[in-house]
Amino acid sequence: MRHVWILNHYAEEPRGTGGTRHFSLARHLPASGWRATIIAASTSHGSGRQRLDEGEASRAETIDGVDFLWLRARSYSGNGADRVLNMMDYTRAVLRQDNLRDLVPPDAVIGSSVHPLAAWAGRRLARHYRVPFLFEVRDLWPQTLIDMGRLAPRHPAAIALRMLERSLYASAARIIVLLPGARDYIEPLGIPADRVVWIPNGVDLEGHPPPADVPSSGPFTLMYLGAHGKANALDTLIAAMGIVGADPAGERIVLRLIGHGPEKEKLKASAERLGLKSVRFEPPVAKADIPVRASEADAFVISVKDIPGLYRFGISMNKIFDYLAAGRPTIIAADASNNPIAEAGAGFTVPPENPEALAAAILELASLPRARREEMALAGRAHVEANYAMDRLARRLAQALDASVGQP
Repeated sequence: MRHVWILNHYAEEPRGTGGTRHFSLARHLPASGWRATIIAASTSHGSGRQRLDEGEASRAETIDGVDFLWLRARSYSGNGADRVLNMMDYTRAVLRQDNLRDLVPPDAVIGSSVHPLAAWAGRRLARHYRVPFLFEVRDLWPQTLIDMGRLAPRHPAAIALRMLERSLYASAARIIVLLPGARDYIEPLGIPADRVVWIPNGVDLEGHPPPADVPSSGPFTLMYLGAHGKANALDTLIAAMGIVGADPAGERIVLRLIGHGPEKEKLKASAERLGLKSVRFEPPVAKADIPVRASEADAFVISVKDIPGLYRFGISMNKIFDYLAAGRPTIIAADASNNPIAEAGAGFTVPPENPEALAAAILELASLPRARREEMALAGRAHVEANYAMDRLARRLAQALDASVGQP
């Protein structure tokens, strides 16, 4: 069986509260002749939890059949200097050969962004072991930072990131993209179309049993599971719930916000200022516990910032596929070039950062007959089973690995 190293700084195990994309892919890769080792930082991005004991530089462990190597990196909070130093800690640790000496040598190396230093380190390792390098692009850095207004296009950091990005594209045997429209960004840079492979986020359906029936009585529970950051535009959702609460039909509607992030305290203050007793803030849950928690919802909601062009290459949020698998309708407030909720017929779409439109959709969905909501729910489940199941996506990854190893 061939072996692949996956460098993902922010990889999570199922007991963590972040995304488990690579864990789920790695679970299914052996069926296609590949075994993976996930090389990640010791600090959990979502919670700040340090996985290693004092004085421990690294730790190898196998979790539910998947091999992890945790490398020490300092703790941090927010997006300041400490986070940059954390990135550098991880990059240096990856390139220390004594940290990797007990691993099975790779037949291929995948370097996964969010930040490009992990991919750069992956390319260094691939060259050292004389094996193919695959570049997984989860965010289009620096373009995403530019679109969000965090970086000027001509800023020296943007220029340096652009040069690194193009170098990584040019040297990769395959470029794995999560966004369906990312080819439109990458191919004009001179990259052959057959080197770009779309493998979106998805869901491990083994952990998501067929959905339970939609509750027939009691309050109508709208649920959000995920990060509480500026990009999630949850202030729009709070404002929408203010409108919903002022409508007599909205008296039975409850919003549960489950997760954490830098905006959570501000959101709590906004809900309190508006007197929203129907809005409940709850701590994050482990990825493995999401199916049980999601079964308590009548519907889900997704909200993003209204930033022109940000989602022109698409969206691939983990929560979309968790929601579809849970078998409940979803309201998505976003303007993107793709929309799995709309494609599945599994809910409503409204413009982003429009509290009035979002409130109207919440009230309409809550007023629908139970049979209509169940119809949406079943359509969503069927869509995710056919297109975003992790065993299918792992086969696609194995094909990309096979093709890369087979290159002259």
